[in-house]
Amino acid sequence: MTTTTTATQNDSALPLLGRVLIATIFLVSAFGKLSAPAATQGYIASVGLPFPLLSYLGALAIELGGGLMLVLGYRTRLASLGLAVFSIISAIVFHHALGDQNQMFHFLKNIAMAGGLLQIVTFGPGAFSLDARRQATPAVGFAV
Repeated sequence: MTTTTTATQNDSALPLLGRVLIATIFLVSAFGKLSAPAATQGYIASVGLPFPLLSYLGALAIELGGGLMLVLGYRTRLASLGLAVFSIISAIVFHHALGDQNQMFHFLKNIAMAGGLLQIVTFGPGAFSLDARRQATPAVGFAV
């Protein structure tokens, strides 16, 4: 007997664990940025990006906001897509010196994170998420 399940029907905790594990790097990075704003802005300026403060605030919002949304499973596909794009842009802008083994590692790490995030975009957050809870709750109000 074979059964087919989709991510929305799956009651496994594995999608939750996957979301938490992927979100961890973004949340830790956000807290690092919070603890050293001047150093982060200096690094942003060193690669030639304009408006280091604005870039710093944008990165902080994406990492902290997207990371929390991913953990909670709230608007998970949108958060995952945003974080995937952010990861690819970060790889290209900050880790493009591929002749340096350390930079190559960070470049590939960002690309791999984007791949995992695109899996979440495709298959959804799983049963243990605010998104699944919203889908299970009937809408309240007038039908149009």
